Amino acid sequence: MQFEPVIGLEVHAQLKTKTKIFCGCSTEFGKSPNANTCPVCTGMPGVLPVLNKLAVSFAIKAALATNCKINRESRFDRKNYFYPDLPKGYQISQYALPIAEHGYLDIETDASGNKRIGITRIHMEEDAGKLIHDPSRAKSMVDLNRTGVPLIEIVSEPDIRSAKEAGAYLRKLHAILKYIDVCDGNMEEGSFRCDANISLRPKGQKEFGIRAELKNLNSFKNVEKAILYEIQRQTYVLEEGKHVIQETRLWDPSKNKTSAMRGKEEAHDYRYFPDPDLVPLIVDDQWIQKVAQDMPELPDEKQSRFIKTYKLADYDAAVLTSSIELADFFEATAAPLKDKKQAANWILTTLLGMLNTKAIPITESPVTAEEFSKLLRLIEEGKINATAAKTVFEEMIETSKDPEAIVKENGLEQLSDQSELESMVTDIINENPDEVAAYRDGKTKLFSFFMGQIMKKTRGKADPKIITQLLKSKL
Repeated sequence: MQFEPVIGLEVHAQLKTKTKIFCGCSTEFGKSPNANTCPVCTGMPGVLPVLNKLAVSFAIKAALATNCKINRESRFDRKNYFYPDLPKGYQISQYALPIAEHGYLDIETDASGNKRIGITRIHMEEDAGKLIHDPSRAKSMVDLNRTGVPLIEIVSEPDIRSAKEAGAYLRKLHAILKYIDVCDGNMEEGSFRCDANISLRPKGQKEFGIRAELKNLNSFKNVEKAILYEIQRQTYVLEEGKHVIQETRLWDPSKNKTSAMRGKEEAHDYRYFPDPDLVPLIVDDQWIQKVAQDMPELPDEKQSRFIKTYKLADYDAAVLTSSIELADFFEATAAPLKDKKQAANWILTTLLGMLNTKAIPITESPVTAEEFSKLLRLIEEGKINATAAKTVFEEMIETSKDPEAIVKENGLEQLSDQSELESMVTDIINENPDEVAAYRDGKTKLFSFFMGQIMKKTRGKADPKIITQLLKSKL
């Protein structure tokens, strides 16, 4: 029997506010344990929460960017459960009336091109603290710095059918939240976290199978790997004639496998009830319009503009707009240049190749967009050729020197003197009579041999266009 995976994702995104959702404590990451706390976020008796207005505006922004319907009235509820990192004994969240519902994201898939993934809801909530386990002392310590940090939870419909689709959806959502500047997207710091719900059903069946929830997914690759493993595990269980157990499982990236964490009932009894300290949240049209006016260009819009304005291929435009930092780097590089496509090609190959080798993001590039543009302008003006430019680029990475200074210091100026190059071409042809005869007999691939000889003789400094014309003429 063939099985079809049914996958739904729950994403927690930390909103990029300077203070927490219900108090004035800092949200700064990396402070000493319990430094960012106060009586409100630690749940002291008699305190009252006050809602952070900017956090609401950010949630509205995220809802607009994901095509959600914004509810004019939403409510905060108390989600009751006991855990040592939850000092109040409940988490303030939204349950029955979330801030937004019924949205979608369009993703690209290998099989069918574009696919629409539904978004069930977006709700606001506060984060819990963090337990730090110390095996050497057989103790657990509680850090409440994260307690009360503002989150939005974005819950997808169970529309995802493969690990690749899950990865595409997450990358798209991650890019959008960074584009609109409501979340820094740092997965290592927990600013963007994902849980995956996975079940299998026989192909053609409408009813869902029994699902397992995966946690500890701290990168896009790990999400895809964990989902692939879980699909294989559940397939094996079902083929053995057994039943999948509804449970929460942890992904272990060192072992590339999931393991059972705890059993999961059909529904948690969190005893939700409206928070009596918080009035209903009313979002009027004026507020929505104000947020909408501040919306930046989104990834899909930017990709379409890059294709139309810069005449880029669909794939190139998609890569360049995959992050706002990369898109901004390209536009800053290309702005002073006539040849925008050359800027795109150099960024996609040379620059990204270097960044991948060094495993650093574009924001930490040792070569700035301004410096990169200067280098490409030297090619455009005919002062150096592409071969010399790669040499210059490598030295720019190591020394941070100006590209023009590197060209002068190393004598890399392009040779463009027609008579001088013609003399060299004549010499090369006279020195290789056998290759000339073979070329004239139809072995035209030898043209690259002659080009190589000229470049060797000029130490890569000859103007390729002039050399090509001269060689064709002479041969």
